[in-house]
This record gives sequence, C-alpha cells and structure tokens, in this order.
Amino acid sequence: MQMSRREFGTTVAGVGAASLATGDVGVQGRVTADEARALYARSITIDALANPGSMNVPWPPRGPLTAGQRDSIAKSGLTALNVTVSADDFEGTVENIALWTGEAARYPRLLSIVRRHEDIAAAKQADTLGLILGFQNTEMLERDLSRLDTFRQLGVLIIQLTYNTRNLIGDGCLEPGDAGLSQFGREAVARMNALGIAVDLSHCGTQTTATGIAASTKPPLITHSGCREVYRHPRSKEDRELKAMADKGGVLGIYLMPFLGGAPGPGKASTGDAVIRHVEHALKVCGEDHVGIGSDMSVSPIDESPEYLRAERAFAEGRAKRGYQAPDEDRPLYIPDLNHPRRLEAIAERLAARGHSAAVVEKVIGGNFHRVFKDIWS
Repeated sequence: MQMSRREFGTTVAGVGAASLATGDVGVQGRVTADEARALYARSITIDALANPGSMNVPWPPRGPLTAGQRDSIAKSGLTALNVTVSADDFEGTVENIALWTGEAARYPRLLSIVRRHEDIAAAKQADTLGLILGFQNTEMLERDLSRLDTFRQLGVLIIQLTYNTRNLIGDGCLEPGDAGLSQFGREAVARMNALGIAVDLSHCGTQTTATGIAASTKPPLITHSGCREVYRHPRSKEDRELKAMADKGGVLGIYLMPFLGGAPGPGKASTGDAVIRHVEHALKVCGEDHVGIGSDMSVSPIDESPEYLRAERAFAEGRAKRGYQAPDEDRPLYIPDLNHPRRLEAIAERLAARGHSAAVVEKVIGGNFHRVFKDIWS
C-alpha cells in the first residue's frame, strides 16, 4: 500500500479535525460536513454485517484478498465489521474461519481478528480493520450444542439463529409456518448467553424474533435489517420487535439493500435517502442508544460489469430454487449513491445535514454496537 489507513483518514478529515480536538462539536449547533468527516475519522466505526472483500467475486472468497480489495479496506476508515464465516456444514465453517484468520496473519498492518471487546479499541489504535467472526445460520451445529463451545474458542462472537427458512432452532422470515424458537433453539440461546456469543435475529421470522428476544438474557442483536413500518418487507422488523429489542439493551443495524424501498421504479435500486428514513424511524422507535448500521455489503464497491450481472442472475436463480430468495432481490443489491468504501462516513454526513447531533451520529456509525458488544461478550 502506498498510504496507510491512518494517513488516508487524516487526509480526508482535513481541516475539520482541528475543530474536534475537544470532542464537543455539535453540542452548540448543527454539525457541518467537515465536522462529520472529522467525527468519522476519530470515532470507533462498526459495520455490523459486511464482507471485507468484494461482491464481484464468489462468496466466500477462496483466495487471498486482491490489491483492489486491500486498497478499499485501507480507504474505508472502518474500525471493525462482522464478517460471515458460516457455511452449511461444520467443515466448511472451519475453513472460512481459517480463511479470515489467515488473511489477518498475512496482512497484519491491515487486518486483525477481534476475540474480545478490547480488541476493537486496539484495532482503532493500530489502524487495522478488526474482523468480528459471525454466522448467518446454525445448520453447522446439527444437534450438537457443544459445537458452540468449539466455535467460541475459534473466535466466533455473533451467531444469527436462522437464515430465511426453517432450521432446527427456529423459523426464518420466509417460512410460512412462522413458529417461534424450538426447545433446541431455547437451549442454544441459553448456551450462547453463557458463552458470551451475541444472539443475532436479523433473518429470523416474526415469532422467532419475538421469542429470541424474550429468551435471551443478554442484549439481543438485529445486525442487518430495516423497519417494516417504513417499507413492508419480510426481511425487516415490526416496531414492536424493535421496541422489545431496545428494551433489552440490543441494537439494530440498518442494511443498505433493496429491501428498504424508495426505489424510483421497477428494477431500480433503493437510495441513500431511504437508508436515512429507516435510520430516523428506528431512532424514533428504539432511541438513540439502539441504532447502528449493518450494511450487508462488501467494503469494495460493486462494479456492474457484464460478468457481475451474469453472476448475480445465477446467484438469484440458485436462491430461488433453494427457497431463500426474498422479495425485491430482482433489484440491484446495493445503494448506488453509497457504493464506496466510506459509506458510513457518507451516512454520518447525511445525518449531520438532517440536524442530528454529533453524539447521535457517533452512536449510529459504531458507538452503539461498540457498547453492546461489551455487554454481551463480557
């Protein structure tokens, strides 16, 4: 790399950094765009669900990060992100864990593995991107809850109970039965609480979300979703679910997906304005201490090349055959005006322009997830 992550962030922050030296900008009035960028540079920023590589290559990547992907990570200014390492089976999951721990070992000035809460602050200090290993399903557990202990020892800190369909733990958001947690699921949640593994309810169905919140003794997470009151979509959550999550200390991450609505026409993508509508609704329902960002995107921007479009169509067809495809997946799977590595910084600027205080902006771009991770992992 020609420029380190810290050097890049300092360059972008520019003159605005000086105004943040005391940390009290925004208390007396509106946060300017320069101040929002400087706030981003000095804050702990967390994307609660993201791919460190690129959506333009097969997922998960089976080889080293490319130079372009490493450059996007260096430019991103992110402190940490939740990277999906789960596969359908035990062996594939372990391979994915080995992939990202290997990449961190290969590029120690760029990446680090988060194994405890203190490692997030250490990543900020060392100017590396902290990788939080997480699951988006629990198929690899089969009926063996002792595997939770194994995965915790391997560094897994976040586990989503279901994907879009039914598994042994509960029902996903596309499952017509919409049952809650199974008895096995309740036992899994109890074990996760004891081990300090975050319970993630993002893709879970309505009843599994509700019973998962009720069953967890630690703050429950919804790392990447949206607000169903803003746009009716099965991947998003009802206000009552968001309120229940917040009442137990949890945090919602708003995703940057077509499931937000606000698209200007058929086949068109959602917009950055739609993201802000969901963030602001969540702030109203949950309170400022319980909202963040979980982009569900890659750090590298998507390049809509012919090869990418062909791969995306094949991907969608495969999901449809497996019963995984949600409504609106025929739209572009990203937000064009936030299709760059510093998308959380752009969200900070938009929130500042809407009149939100520096304290609220800092919480949304990472402060809330940073706090709740301490509550869960301790």
